[in-house]
Amino acid sequence: MEGFLFQATIYLAAAVIAVPIAARLGLGSVLGYLAAGIMIGPVLGLVGSETKDLQHFAEFGVVMMLFLIGLELEPRALWDMRHRLLGLGGLQVVLSTAALMAIAMAYQQPWSVALAIGLTLSLSSTAIVLQTLSEKGLMQTGGGRSVFSVLLTQDIAVIPILAFLPLLAIAVPMGMLPDGSISLDAETVESAHGVAEAGHGSDAAHAAFSYVQGLPGWGITLATLGAIAAIIFVGVFFTRPVFRFIHSANLREMYTALALLIVVGISFLMMLVGLSPALGAFLAGVVLASSEFRHELETDLEPFKGLLLGLFFITVGAGINFELLVSKPVIIPGIAVLVIVVKGLILYGLGWIFKMRGRDRWLFALALAQAGEFGFVLVSFSVTTGVIPNEIAETLLLVIALSMLITPLLFILYDTISTRMEESGVITPDEIDEEGPVIIAGVGRFGQIVNRIVQASGFRTVVLDVNPETIAVMRRFGFKAFLGDPTRPDILRKAGLKNARVLVVALDDPKSALQLIAYARKQRPDLHIVTRAHDRTDVYRQYQAGANDIVREMFDSSLRAGRYVLENMGLSEYEASEAQKLFYTHDRASVRELAALWRPDVPPSENKAYVARAKELQKDLETAFLNRGDEDDKKRA
Repeated sequence: MEGFLFQATIYLAAAVIAVPIAARLGLGSVLGYLAAGIMIGPVLGLVGSETKDLQHFAEFGVVMMLFLIGLELEPRALWDMRHRLLGLGGLQVVLSTAALMAIAMAYQQPWSVALAIGLTLSLSSTAIVLQTLSEKGLMQTGGGRSVFSVLLTQDIAVIPILAFLPLLAIAVPMGMLPDGSISLDAETVESAHGVAEAGHGSDAAHAAFSYVQGLPGWGITLATLGAIAAIIFVGVFFTRPVFRFIHSANLREMYTALALLIVVGISFLMMLVGLSPALGAFLAGVVLASSEFRHELETDLEPFKGLLLGLFFITVGAGINFELLVSKPVIIPGIAVLVIVVKGLILYGLGWIFKMRGRDRWLFALALAQAGEFGFVLVSFSVTTGVIPNEIAETLLLVIALSMLITPLLFILYDTISTRMEESGVITPDEIDEEGPVIIAGVGRFGQIVNRIVQASGFRTVVLDVNPETIAVMRRFGFKAFLGDPTRPDILRKAGLKNARVLVVALDDPKSALQLIAYARKQRPDLHIVTRAHDRTDVYRQYQAGANDIVREMFDSSLRAGRYVLENMGLSEYEASEAQKLFYTHDRASVRELAALWRPDVPPSENKAYVARAKELQKDLETAFLNRGDEDDKKRA
């Protein structure tokens, strides 16, 4: 017990010290966790073999992360991603495998070994990339969604890769003994197994293969489809009754227990049929995305996800074999950099082919350029099946770990490139890949409130703004928004102007707002346009341009302030409220009348018809208040 508490103290202390320092330096939490693992492992030697035991728990951090991501995606959104999953993700795996295989063959490796190396290094790190994207508020960008699509495709691809690798063992002419068996160093195999356990899904792969090993192909297929159908069936029909039953206990910790049960149970089910637990958890999250209990699940699992992911990154850092790195100080880092460069070039090219722009393309290329934790699984499996020689396996394990360690630096490079593009004025709009009944143009203080009200009421919005910092803040708080100039016709068209029911114009610049109102009214005479105006002059201009509901910035707040004054002058809350309503009704009617008399080429004070009618309306207002006062006096009497 004392030993466990000591090790727990070491891990927690390392995280508490390293992560805040990394965050202050702008390096991100992932690099902080990795650095903490390196310090307590290879550098100081404070942790050792117990790291393998912790990795069994740490891999659930990745499972929970994909479950929570699934909760953010409705099934329709996942269906909309099908082209990215099949096209973008599939091409990335195939092209990266082919390129890395060609490089390995150029260094005199047999084609079968080279293919295994290419498949292993073609995968990227789901854990590091998604965690960093979430921290930086990049998940909702066009590039972020493309990155997620490729990562999901890679997770799915691991299953056929594991099934395919044993076939390569037939063609591997390595380490043959006189009796024809393959020579494998026991220590190397054990080492590969140990590091492989750091990857999410390792235990799933081994346990699943032992369970379905005796089944025919059609049996495995039926078992897999049955497991997926079970997740969907339970998620659709049993979630609500179970949550109501838990609610009857009136114990907060029962919700947390249920959330953990869902994740652990799904992981176990996926292990039985040979699928990745992370993939199963993601599917369950998508099924529950439209459930009213979604936010409850997110709240309960978020702390566990953060701690377990941090533990996962620490174990990766602690597992780096620095003795091998010191013995090959140029070759191994060189291979890691080569892998990143090759994959980065392929990803950048795919981004260009799939018409990603500017910052999205850079994010796509840099975020996925590393090797991933699933590579640990494939290396271990390749060693045990005799596909990859021992010395190559040791090198691959270290290359994968180093490339993951470099990943946070790639995100820093992306931030630098993004900042320079902003400073130079080269701002590329996001790829808008969804539509909604409400388009909100501009998300300053005004637009944010409107967006929150509409979304909280259950309606989808498409939020547009030209300010990258504003968009980044929105995403950091979990709101989806797109970078783009809403006055541009192509941006509006992609945002769904053709099918939208309401357009909210909340732009700071009055000229841009007028331009947008006029264009939208011309394209959609039936569209309802709600706008923000600075003053009465803006109201008149927007009214003539075609706006339906025009809200003056200070009008509503001034009404509330006036009501408070009346209450403190002796009027009752009811009387002050009625006075506020009377002024509101009269003023709106007055504005509509005066808008017909307003002329843009003549100042209001020099427009005789306008001034005369304004005076008459003011007298009407005073008369209305006098009459209301008389009625109040009669009621009191």
